[in-house]
Amino acid sequence: MMNYAPDPLHPTAPDAVHAEDLTVVRGPRTVLHHLGFTVPRGQITGLLGPSGCGKSTLMRSIVGTQAKVTGTLDVLGLPAGHPALRSRIGYVTQAPSVYDDLTVRQNLDYFAAILNPGRATAERRHDTERVLADVDLTSHADALAGNLSGGQRSRVSLAVALLGTPELLVLDEPTVGLDPVLRRDLWNLFHALAADRGATLLVSSHVMDEAERCHRLLLMRDGRILADDTPDALRTRTGTDTVEAAFLHLVDEAVAADRTKETTR
Repeated sequence: MMNYAPDPLHPTAPDAVHAEDLTVVRGPRTVLHHLGFTVPRGQITGLLGPSGCGKSTLMRSIVGTQAKVTGTLDVLGLPAGHPALRSRIGYVTQAPSVYDDLTVRQNLDYFAAILNPGRATAERRHDTERVLADVDLTSHADALAGNLSGGQRSRVSLAVALLGTPELLVLDEPTVGLDPVLRRDLWNLFHALAADRGATLLVSSHVMDEAERCHRLLLMRDGRILADDTPDALRTRTGTDTVEAAFLHLVDEAVAADRTKETTR
């Protein structure tokens, strides 16, 4: 079972996400190994590591959709998966989550109605137009989602996550498959969301150059956190010029430590 704070309805933690001894087991395999980390509010935290290292599992744990999670995991001052978090978190999976037989605007109207069924129609429509502009899809608002390119469909999923101005955005590799211009524009949007709206973003990627765009980094390998620090601090700590070089340095350290443990057994 998860270990929760004694009074989850009265948040006191300043961090958007706080984890201690977070573990996920899937069948005979431990996917996440006793993780401890924080995600500061109002910043972009990059979750970086190679494919298969556990990034998506960690993100599912944070949004409350992952089974067999143990340890402590508080999100916006509440236990992960708490019903009160549903309207406060926006989540974008790797695969676009849209209905192909609806237009972009119809998709957004539908999800806006689910997110807040009691909201006035005019307010929902205003929200829809806002997120269309955020992801630069206003000119494609009446196109069927099934006729869009892969990058455009990904932006529709991001627009859905932005409905209702969530406090925490959890974005699982949102720039995969996008051209350099779209990647740049999305990162500009991410920084605007953090700086202008005070949103917290947790953005996963296996592309190390995107690490330089983040305020803080969680570097993962084999279900473990190698580092939880700023890009500048990681470069200084490892004596390297780039985050990619810092990551490789930390991987080499971890491999050497594992070998030492094995030889001393």
